Amino acid sequence: MAFALFTTAVIFNVAAIANNNLQDLKTGQLVGATPWKQQVALIFGVIAGALVIPPVLDLVNHAYGFVGAPGAEARAHPLPAPQAGLISSLAQGVIAGDIDWSLIRIGGMIGVGIIVLDEILARTTRHMRVPPLAVGLGIYLPTQSTLMIVVGAVAGWLFDRRADRTARPESTKQLGVLLASGLIVGEGIIGVVISAIIVFSGKDAPLALVGPGFEIAGKFLGGVGFAAIAIGLYRWILHLAPARAQ
Repeated sequence: MAFALFTTAVIFNVAAIANNNLQDLKTGQLVGATPWKQQVALIFGVIAGALVIPPVLDLVNHAYGFVGAPGAEARAHPLPAPQAGLISSLAQGVIAGDIDWSLIRIGGMIGVGIIVLDEILARTTRHMRVPPLAVGLGIYLPTQSTLMIVVGAVAGWLFDRRADRTARPESTKQLGVLLASGLIVGEGIIGVVISAIIVFSGKDAPLALVGPGFEIAGKFLGGVGFAAIAIGLYRWILHLAPARAQ
């Protein structure tokens, strides 16, 4: 079982890296980059990822654990791993011969129905669409993973509407994209830093300032604080774009 999953992981990674490299080379061709230099940079990128990703995943596993992994039931809040759980269930079902093919057939028919519905909406309406990939992700990913995607999409739409009323709409939108990218990267870096603090301190909540009874209020205050910071940053971007245009 472990060997089958390991082989599958290698194949998936090869396909993902190949697709990423093709996209990078296509983009480089559009901007007139030097192909061999791009290929050298891509090789270094793959090597860097192979050296960095496994230790980071091991660090996060020691700090929180992953749902379905050995020992995860003893952790207070193990991290969900729906993609890994899906591949594991499929591999175990195929190898053991007890996979429920009826569920796969139902899922396939649902997928075909969503594609047909999306095509009908594309031909009969101007703005209504049902992207099959987005629907599929919404079905099998937990709500705690998809909720912020919806919130981010609404925030991006509101920002684009405001950007359309500025002197340079496209430049303002690009600054908004850079800000959103920075939030994503920053969240990942902070998550790794907190995981390292948890592992090396040996405590589940080494940075906690209050007790468990403050959990609900803390989530509310944290959400309000995050929303306020995000709104402030986007307002700053809206004021920064005209200044850069001058």
